[in-house]
Amino acid sequence: MSLKASIVEHIEANSEQLCKMAQAIWQRPEVALEESFASNLQAGELENSGFSVERNVADMPTAFVASWGEGSPVIGILGEYDALPGLSQTVSTERDPIESGGPGHGCGHNLFGTAGVGAAIAVKEALETEGIRGTIRYYGCPAEETLVGKTFMARAGVFNDLDAAITWHPGSANMVVASSSTAMNSFRVNFYGAAAHSAGSPHLGRSALDGVQLMDIGVNYLREHVIQEARLHSVVTSGGQAPNVVPAFAQAWWYVRAPNRKQVDEIYARVLDIAKGAALMTGTTHDIEFITGCYDFLPNKPLADLMLENMQSLEGSMTFDDEEMSFAKNLQASFPEGSVDNGIARLKGTALNSDIPQTPLLSGVIAHRDNPPAMAGSTEVGDVSHITPTVQLTTTCWPVGTPGHSWQTVASSGSSIGLKGMMFAAKSVALTAFDLLTGSDVLEQAKADFKRLKKDNAYVSPLPEGVTPH
Repeated sequence: MSLKASIVEHIEANSEQLCKMAQAIWQRPEVALEESFASNLQAGELENSGFSVERNVADMPTAFVASWGEGSPVIGILGEYDALPGLSQTVSTERDPIESGGPGHGCGHNLFGTAGVGAAIAVKEALETEGIRGTIRYYGCPAEETLVGKTFMARAGVFNDLDAAITWHPGSANMVVASSSTAMNSFRVNFYGAAAHSAGSPHLGRSALDGVQLMDIGVNYLREHVIQEARLHSVVTSGGQAPNVVPAFAQAWWYVRAPNRKQVDEIYARVLDIAKGAALMTGTTHDIEFITGCYDFLPNKPLADLMLENMQSLEGSMTFDDEEMSFAKNLQASFPEGSVDNGIARLKGTALNSDIPQTPLLSGVIAHRDNPPAMAGSTEVGDVSHITPTVQLTTTCWPVGTPGHSWQTVASSGSSIGLKGMMFAAKSVALTAFDLLTGSDVLEQAKADFKRLKKDNAYVSPLPEGVTPH
């Protein structure tokens, strides 16, 4: 038996334990920076398997790094485990919360981190058995949903000595993610005014809410004069408490997104000027509460091609039975109109071959285009990809067209469909990590591609000095 076959066999032999871990995390969803159960469960499993574990990384109690081996190359596997608020759901095709208003794994992170743990342990066993030199790491990354975990871990330098990083995400197809994503800043703008009676003495008040609203108007005019790919969106998180009181405090939470970090920085500076102008116009004061910022994802072609090769070697190992197909089809019936067509269109936009099978669950491997359209969303995997060559993939854990961050995602992530996708991901990640650890020429090619794209521009954290995880 080859070493790579033994890695696959190890993961399959431990499938029951991995599935139990994923289900335990699904049953106890924890939101960003509160993932104590999931973090301890995964760190403990890795410790029991011989990894040394560093906890409380980057001043986040639920962040950890587990390492095994010594010397180069050093290959990292990224994992996540945070849930989303308000998405509690049973494994059902109808809306049925377990806890009204409670959290749920609406992005499948119960599967995400668990697959990484399984892959890291399987690779470690192969390296140890054969006496192969190298270091395998698992990064327990909290708070991905708020784009906090990896950005603060990156600022702390925990990825700096990696030769390459590997990650994945639950999805509706088995394919490599070869597209970029948007860079982003997340920040709150606080306005401070003076309270007064809105009818009796409004002239004595200074409305903080006016500051928020005028800033929104100013940014709306700015939209005409930024690149079309940019996205500026906000919510008013505090706008006052009663109409007959001039609000002394108001707050808006903003995202600024653009295809690359430099563009975000430029647009963000203009937005800050608008906030300053809104405060001047309203006689209020204001301050900026910077939450987080991230880079765009930097695809790496040599790593993407290697990952695809390993995924294709597993072709045929994922199958769905009639009950799972029926569940997926009934779940699709609950989607908003047009979701399935939109899901197919997005896959066609990133796939090398646009012939996507007409089935609720895609079990085959879809080859990726080398230069697919960029994703409109953001991920702090982008920061890692600007520090070291990085590759990511998706596997079929949900039916085609499943809306992101939805109760339907929670239901599928807690089902056997999600678990099968998780197992496929664990094998794909492990095989790719093993190739990179055992003298594959692809690692040097990946480093060369990374250097070509970075053009010697060092990674600089987008986080202002003094900002802490929250």
